[in-house]
Amino acid sequence: MTKPDPIVHVEIARFFVKALKYLQKKYPHITDDVQSLIRQLEQGETPGDQMPGIRHPVYNVRLSSTDQSKGKRGGYRVIYYVKTTDYVFLITIYAKSQQTDISASEIHRMIDELEKK
Repeated sequence: MTKPDPIVHVEIARFFVKALKYLQKKYPHITDDVQSLIRQLEQGETPGDQMPGIRHPVYNVRLSSTDQSKGKRGGYRVIYYVKTTDYVFLITIYAKSQQTDISASEIHRMIDELEKK
């Protein structure tokens, strides 16, 4: 059985890659955990909650960690930006146990840097 072509192109921002590499030292299965989210995004789904107070369509989604037994609440947070209906950027990821939230100004800064490309 062949995998269906993605409807949405998912791009991974350098901020995301940097954060993922850092977290991978403590959570070796994080890449597998993120793959399910990427598949959802590629199929046109927008999981999570749209973040208020941000001028772009940015979503915050909870992901559970297979390296912890805390479920989604204690797992990861992934911030992604829906640039167009068929183009999504994974902006950043963080472990909820290590960081509480990310500020709107930080998200704006990351998106502005992505837009300059």
